Amino acid sequence: MIGTTEGATNNVYSNGSIEEKLDELRCLLGKADGDPLRIVGVGAGAWGSVFVAMLQDSYGHLREKVQIRIWRRPGRSVDRATAEHLFEVINSREDVLRRLIRRCAYLKYVEARLGDRTLYADELLKDGFCLNMIDTPLCPLKVVTNLQEAVWDADVVVNGLPSTETRGVFEEISRYWNERITMPVIISLAKGIEAELEPEPRIITPTQMIARATGVPMENILYLGGPNIASEIYNMEYANARICGAEKWRKPLAKFLRQPHFIVWDNCDLVTHEVMGGLKNVYAIGAGMVAALTNESATSKSVYFAHCTSEMIFITHLLAKEPEKLAGPLLADTYVTLLKGRNAWYGQKLAKGELSLDMGDSIKGKGMIQGVSAVKAFYELLSQSHLSVLHPEEKKPVAPVELCPILKTLYKILIMREVSSQAILQTLRDETMHDPRERIEIAQSHAFYRPSLLGQQS
Repeated sequence: MIGTTEGATNNVYSNGSIEEKLDELRCLLGKADGDPLRIVGVGAGAWGSVFVAMLQDSYGHLREKVQIRIWRRPGRSVDRATAEHLFEVINSREDVLRRLIRRCAYLKYVEARLGDRTLYADELLKDGFCLNMIDTPLCPLKVVTNLQEAVWDADVVVNGLPSTETRGVFEEISRYWNERITMPVIISLAKGIEAELEPEPRIITPTQMIARATGVPMENILYLGGPNIASEIYNMEYANARICGAEKWRKPLAKFLRQPHFIVWDNCDLVTHEVMGGLKNVYAIGAGMVAALTNESATSKSVYFAHCTSEMIFITHLLAKEPEKLAGPLLADTYVTLLKGRNAWYGQKLAKGELSLDMGDSIKGKGMIQGVSAVKAFYELLSQSHLSVLHPEEKKPVAPVELCPILKTLYKILIMREVSSQAILQTLRDETMHDPRERIEIAQSHAFYRPSLLGQQS
């Protein structure tokens, strides 16, 4: 996007409506003239980096009105093989090559390729390279490696951390906000959940983790989700997303984030969207396995899609009184993750034997595979007997997970390691599998809603 005619055109366009959108958000946040709006990304994975880079591309030239920066941990070194690949990427892009030469930064990539220098992830990010996505150069970013310096005066915080790291980092952030008079607005991009089993089983979503850790009211915490293969969005592929939460902030933020190629709508149903964000990672791992084991059979993948989406709908009816239908960006996010996301990639590699479970769920060049921990969390939560539902054939109470055969199988494969990836096909082809429509009808026709699962009152 940077250094292209298209990017220049966007900047000309931004002098009108883009600046007006920024002024509107500044006004809502009570910013006085001369006091810039401070936007901070926390976490620099692929989507977190792209999200901040898109804001930088759109608004970064308005330096007197907005400051945009991103925090990532220091000290992550880049191995020589990655440095060599990065050097190839740089030399294949004339605009990137010229930019690095102008910034006197090109020589260090030459030295890294030769093995004469060690590169670090934070310095790459300053030059516009995300370690989890080096084939897609970004615009240069203002990178801060000290968390306190990054967030203490932030007006808008973008959570780009994996769900597994969100709680810990925001507990540290809360210490830096003790003396704040006004609370920031937080946009969470995290897709994953945790499960608490004591004193009562319940699910914890990233927005709830942030509220617990910081004391920021839920009114100020929003979730943004949609089909977001990060590299494709930064390369201007058209995408839709929804920002979900309280009306006070979601509508102005939807307008602020909207771009010609990235259309953002708003929605009040935070629960369904955030839970679906975790669920689709679960089922994406299975989708990758099915694709690999059937040599990309369109028939097998479509059968899997029907069954896994019915389980997702079933589960959301336990968690929300009137859950948002699986449609629009919610369905698109599920579909694209099953097609191409890192969790689907992980499932494919496991099924092909190119990765093993012993390697863990943080994979070099990809980042955290959040679906693994989400499988464990959803299984443990839905296996609680006191949440029982009536089995349609056996006519007896069973734990909800008993009506989610794909989730059960993924748990046996990934967590218990009792069976191989082949088990996902055996489950899919089981003659006793119910029509997916039946599972949806069960969820919609019974009083399934369990408000306690989200710590809510009935």
